[in-house]
Amino acid sequence: MRKIWTGFIAVVVLSFIALIWVGTEIYQTQPPIPETVKVNGSNETIYTKKDIQDGQNVWESIGGMEVGSIWGHGSYVAPDWTADWIHKEAVYLLNYWAKKDFNTNYDALDEENKAALKARLVKDIRTNTFNEKDQSITISKERKKAIKANSAYYANIFSKGHEKYAIPEGALTDTEKLAKLNAFLFWTSWAASTERPGQDYTYTSNWPHEPLINNTITPDSQLWSGFSIILLLLFIGVLTYYYIRNHEKGEAVTNPSKDPLLDLKLVRSQKAVLKYFLVISLLIVLQVVLGIVTVHYTVEGQAFFGFNLSEYLPYSISRTWHTQLAVFWIAATWLATGLFLAPIISGKEMKYQVFGINFLFIALLIIVLGSMLGEWLGVHQFLDLTTNFFFGHQGYEYMDLGRFWQIFLGIGLILWVVMVGRHVLYGIRKKDDSKHLLSILLIAVVAIGMFFFSGLMYGENSSLPVINYWRWWLVHLWVEGFFEVFATVIIAYIFSRMKIISTKTAGKTAIASATIFLAGGIIGTLHHLYYSGTPVQAIALGATFSALEVVPLTLMGFEIRENWNLLKKNAWIQRYKWPIFFFIAVAFWNMVGAGVFGFLINPPIALYYIQGLNTTAVHAHTALFGVYGMLGMGFILICLRLYSNIAWNEKLVKNAFWFLNGGLVLMVVLSLLPVGIIQAYTSITKGYSFARDPELLYNPTVQTLKWMRMIGDIVFSLGIVCFCWFVVRTTVNAIKQKS
Repeated sequence: MRKIWTGFIAVVVLSFIALIWVGTEIYQTQPPIPETVKVNGSNETIYTKKDIQDGQNVWESIGGMEVGSIWGHGSYVAPDWTADWIHKEAVYLLNYWAKKDFNTNYDALDEENKAALKARLVKDIRTNTFNEKDQSITISKERKKAIKANSAYYANIFSKGHEKYAIPEGALTDTEKLAKLNAFLFWTSWAASTERPGQDYTYTSNWPHEPLINNTITPDSQLWSGFSIILLLLFIGVLTYYYIRNHEKGEAVTNPSKDPLLDLKLVRSQKAVLKYFLVISLLIVLQVVLGIVTVHYTVEGQAFFGFNLSEYLPYSISRTWHTQLAVFWIAATWLATGLFLAPIISGKEMKYQVFGINFLFIALLIIVLGSMLGEWLGVHQFLDLTTNFFFGHQGYEYMDLGRFWQIFLGIGLILWVVMVGRHVLYGIRKKDDSKHLLSILLIAVVAIGMFFFSGLMYGENSSLPVINYWRWWLVHLWVEGFFEVFATVIIAYIFSRMKIISTKTAGKTAIASATIFLAGGIIGTLHHLYYSGTPVQAIALGATFSALEVVPLTLMGFEIRENWNLLKKNAWIQRYKWPIFFFIAVAFWNMVGAGVFGFLINPPIALYYIQGLNTTAVHAHTALFGVYGMLGMGFILICLRLYSNIAWNEKLVKNAFWFLNGGLVLMVVLSLLPVGIIQAYTSITKGYSFARDPELLYNPTVQTLKWMRMIGDIVFSLGIVCFCWFVVRTTVNAIKQKS
């Protein structure tokens, strides 16, 4: 065990050293926010630093990443504002010069004159005019005209609305706020089109793909993409060899003839946890309803089957609540599972456990309802910018809730760590065979509480590269990292208590699995940051180590087979058939959703072209729900199975399982993936802005594919109804049974 623990500690320490080192580079080499943006040859100031920073806060207040995207991060209906601004500015300048010099439009010129004007454009746009001494940017007089034209265009969109962008009329009407929003959009486009000092690529490594200004993929992105694929193949071979050689070497266990968990002594705190499952069921249903509304906006813009719903529930809010509720209910499920299993781990119920569970339950309701109300008020501009930051809409995908609600949730997590951690620590002190398994569980529990606070490491006026760095610490490390370690250990612990595997083997396997996963997962956080105003180190390390994240997922076929074989061991295991089926689904979607579709958008050469397209939505749905959602549902079922001896409605839970998985397959195969492929081809051949243009997204073929998603959505929704109705009925019966 010493070697296994040494490997785990070494991986974690060295990985965080690398991740923090890249973080310091991001702070030091991020695109500068100038004190002033001046016009060449005059004293005229277009924008100030305060304009840009306030503009970022305005963008956050209207929904931020829930209204289009910046640098590829955000929602998919409206354009990526950076790519759109760059393209429109480039087209304006080319046509302006063509009119001035040749009295015609740019497209009417011959190739020689087009090349001359394009060369002038590239020089004007890509030349870095940032002055270190006075912290200013200088632009040409012609570019000032293009900026004014763009500013008028975007002011019109946000004040008068744009149906195909799902932006309602009056989204932003304050002229001062509109001007500042344009200042921020200009800065994001400047950073994405201006070369880094001493380099021949932009601050965003030439993202987005825009042929007019020679924004094309860099050699670094190509090189590290190839290297990541080579490493992926190498380590798949190494891990497969290791697995085949060692996976049968665990300690033999007795094959119990009856359920070892049947006579568990249950306590009051476990009954107190059951009410979480009722609320979680409501959150799941609400999340799916909001998902239906959100996806429908992609075909009708601002209406829901003719009804102007956006007047009350704009796309930015429906998508915010849809994604946020997914995180809430999945996280709540896992936290409730920890609270339910805590007394089983320690063998006793500790003081004030019921009080703590009830307090956390009330806190959860306040945070969910309070943050949703704050976001609605913020997007409708009822809050000033600072109040919005703390109580309204922060504007960042999966971190939309205001800072106050974040802090409140963080306090709740600390309480959860104490409540679960003390039971785990008590179990460790028994010094039996479960010591190592519980030790890695305690590390995961503490990490879940600790790493949530990474989301508080930036301030109201922090720059976009810094915010994105810490945002992915939360979204990737907290959810995909330590929550996954927690889940792996919990499943291993349950199986060891069933005597399916020995406790000692479960401990070794859990630590080894955590080591393998975190070896790629910690530094792999950087694959979200390739083109976010970050230095090339993010591409090099992110591509290399995020490829390793996929390696353990290639062995999920073995896990599916072994879980399936469990059901054949003894008749009593049939009691846990449906929790095991959901764990099998988790393994399948881990392999397909996180593995195949994750790697689809993982290498820099792929992400350069398809970041923020429907290919991202394919990965998001199959990984977030397919893996974490299915796992949460499996946890609910295992807790209910341990608590209640009442016979289950097998038909209801069976229908839930197959409808959920079948619906997820259909929505991906019939709609999301085909649309993503069409967008990817357009991005590669014409430029990124064209892949997000309404002309493409509202053409008959794409619209037909969007409508076809209804088939998968209906099947999936039936699964949700069956599952939630089953959980509500079973939970209520369990509460009555033990009353």
